[in-house]
Amino acid sequence: MLFKKRGAFTEEDAGKVIGFVSQRPGEREIIVMAESVTEEAKRRLWDYARGVKLMADLTGEEREVRIEILEGYVSDKIRGVDVDEL
Repeated sequence: MLFKKRGAFTEEDAGKVIGFVSQRPGEREIIVMAESVTEEAKRRLWDYARGVKLMADLTGEEREVRIEILEGYVSDKIRGVDVDEL
């Protein structure tokens, strides 16, 4: 699922994205597109992915969430979930 934000993507934004994705257990990928992403936000997303993998290992499931972070220009033409609207 693609999440986009104009400006800086912060740890608070990462929390919103994680909350949104947690309600959809079938999601396998989180793509964040923002002009800049703070180190704290990156760490929170990566920790979530590791937590999902760990819980899946403990329960015997095959579940993994891939994180991709794209920093730079954010186009209005790209469809995705606007983080400011979460």
